[in-house]
Amino acid sequence: MTKLHIKDETLGMWLGVVGVALFAVTLPMTRLATGTQEAPQLSPWFVTLGRAALAGVLSAIFLLVTRSPRPAAHQWKPLGMAVLGNAIGYPLLLGYALRVVTASHAAVVTALLPLVTAAVAAWVLHQRARLGFWLCAIAGSLLVVVFSVLRAQQSAHGFGFEWADLLLVGAVIAASVGYIYGAQVTPALGAERVICWVCVMALPVTLPATIVLWPQQPVATSAWVGFTYVGMFSMWIGFFAWYRGLALGGALRVSQTQLLQPFLSILASIPLLGEPLDVVTLGFAAAVVATVVVGKRLSQPQAAPAVPRGTEPQARS
Repeated sequence: MTKLHIKDETLGMWLGVVGVALFAVTLPMTRLATGTQEAPQLSPWFVTLGRAALAGVLSAIFLLVTRSPRPAAHQWKPLGMAVLGNAIGYPLLLGYALRVVTASHAAVVTALLPLVTAAVAAWVLHQRARLGFWLCAIAGSLLVVVFSVLRAQQSAHGFGFEWADLLLVGAVIAASVGYIYGAQVTPALGAERVICWVCVMALPVTLPATIVLWPQQPVATSAWVGFTYVGMFSMWIGFFAWYRGLALGGALRVSQTQLLQPFLSILASIPLLGEPLDVVTLGFAAAVVATVVVGKRLSQPQAAPAVPRGTEPQARS
């Protein structure tokens, strides 16, 4: 392995960490932007469409400056699915959920994202996985169910789920679908251009809707800070670092950095939102991440056993 190759892999890993760190702050920043049920700030619809509009304007400038060619006809469908999943579904469901639950709570549920993404890949891309992978997926899901039930009981809601937990699960599924369909066209379009085209495709809807939904009441400065962050970093710049890291360091190695995301989200919520460091939440996050680690190792089909030398079947003449 050459020194240049090693440097590329090292740079790729660090870019992956940067991307994950930027994505991790999305949870507390979204909660800052939307506020809570008791003290609402920006509408989740406005945050969803507005952040995509902001990223769309920046993406259009990037595509024009780099003179990027338009996608081919067969690439519009997967890009459209990425729009629905990453630009609309995930931020909208997340925004409504974070008005009810804390960012630390959401970090536990969204820790399932890597496993769900692998499951969607198995379904959409017809990739096979061993039984152990699916057992890990079930174990991780059960941990999230137990955590949600415990939190509902602690909140005096009795035995059951927060309705926001269903929104968080929907957000995880939406993000996973968007990732996989975006990944289908990444080799042809290039890493950075995929998210740019996704945001630009949404502009005819997101830009007019942002203007119509612009808040008429005074909004706290912190809410605008959260909105700006999720528009510039969560929806745009974060993907630049993430996709470039995957390309340089290798998707298999760099994707492991995503396991840091729930912990970084919980830690970021402490100074940004004043949320306490909850040992139970950290414990469940660590347990879910453990199922993801094991599940990722089992996500590839088991290699066929090597054939001893001298026992290979002879070709027929």
